[in-house]
Amino acid sequence: MDRLAEKACARISTYPDHVVYGQVTKVLGLLVEIAGFGRDLTVGSMVHLRPQADRDVPCEVVGFRDDRALLMPFGPLEGIGLGCRAYIQDKQPVVFPNEKWLGRVVNALAQPIDGLGPLAQGAVAVPLKNAAPLAHARQRVGEKLDLGVRAVNSFTTLCKGQRMGIFAGSGVGKSVLLSMMAKYTEAEVTVIGLVGERGREVQEFLEDDLGEDGLARSVVIVATGDEPALMRRQAAYLTLSVAEYFRAQGKQVLCLMDSVTRFAMAQREIGLSAGEPPTTKGYPPTTFGELARLLERAGPGVQGEGAITGMFTVLVEGDDHNEPISDSVRGIVDGHIVMERAIADRGRYPAINVLKSVSRSLPKAFTPDQQAIFRKSKQVISAYENMAELIQLGAYRRGSDPNVDEAILVYPQIEEFLTQNKGDHSTIDEGFARLAEILGMEYNIGTD
Repeated sequence: MDRLAEKACARISTYPDHVVYGQVTKVLGLLVEIAGFGRDLTVGSMVHLRPQADRDVPCEVVGFRDDRALLMPFGPLEGIGLGCRAYIQDKQPVVFPNEKWLGRVVNALAQPIDGLGPLAQGAVAVPLKNAAPLAHARQRVGEKLDLGVRAVNSFTTLCKGQRMGIFAGSGVGKSVLLSMMAKYTEAEVTVIGLVGERGREVQEFLEDDLGEDGLARSVVIVATGDEPALMRRQAAYLTLSVAEYFRAQGKQVLCLMDSVTRFAMAQREIGLSAGEPPTTKGYPPTTFGELARLLERAGPGVQGEGAITGMFTVLVEGDDHNEPISDSVRGIVDGHIVMERAIADRGRYPAINVLKSVSRSLPKAFTPDQQAIFRKSKQVISAYENMAELIQLGAYRRGSDPNVDEAILVYPQIEEFLTQNKGDHSTIDEGFARLAEILGMEYNIGTD
């Protein structure tokens, strides 16, 4: 009897001693106003609307106006009306990642959507809107990280803990490039965030591009383009939270997010709904601050932790690489990979413009041999592309410039080198050895 009483007391103690709730006073589009909450709400607080006993609509506080709290929902608002109760969640939104999440596909609320049953919950809570590690406490970026893609390994080499932007228009092949990195990287864990993705493409990405082997060591977070703005934004937050959990375990994590632009668009919807003034292309000021806070969470951890190597795609609107989100992301990350439609149109995939792409870990990440091959390769590509129109018109005369003459001979082989099917895998050393052979240079594999 005593044991039963103890269990009952323990169970009762888990329930809150009081419940704070308000009432809906206005619904306008996707914006809900509530009143009667006292001082218990702040921006970012979670509120649950319950139009019926068996239905719950989670919302987030995005602002205040005239003693009313402004909410945006994570789901549809059907059934929500005036006087509907709004229950206030007094805890900060957190998730409890677990090693058993590897191989799983979840939504922005960390709920499984792959039909494989419930997710195992870990013991450590990770805030969804976590702060980046303190700048003075972070480790420096580590050694080179092999991503299995020749063009990236050889011309925009990444180091462990580096953050890179992939800038491309729609349909240029950035999703396939991400899937190649996820399959072939030497990182221990891959966390993939599909933010605002087309619904029909998710299964294709998982089965055709990522494959069973890639999925087995990955956690995939999905928020499709038809979901509310809060879900799309939260998918990005959850992606970083899961990556931070594995980084804290001392693992090397590759974090792939497609795309940061859709995260920014979701933030634009939220900010404008809350009454923020629009600035360039309608983006409110908070959008650029949120971008920096999100991307700074990736990178090396503190002493004893691993690192998050981040690859963040930017969907360049109208192929304008100077639009506001592209400019902002370029100033935050540690390098950028530029993919161009003109290169894709001539059948070379991945369609990376190696002359416009930059990795800020270079040249320190290279060995002397690699640096010499890298420099020579870019000189050859640059020499050819500067004279490409004259060469194609037949107006260039051989012997006019020895550098161009050499470029004409080896450029087709370099184009072939930069072409890589999604089923091919190439290590860093294999890539440099092949480049050295094309250029007639020596390369000692495995030397630092």
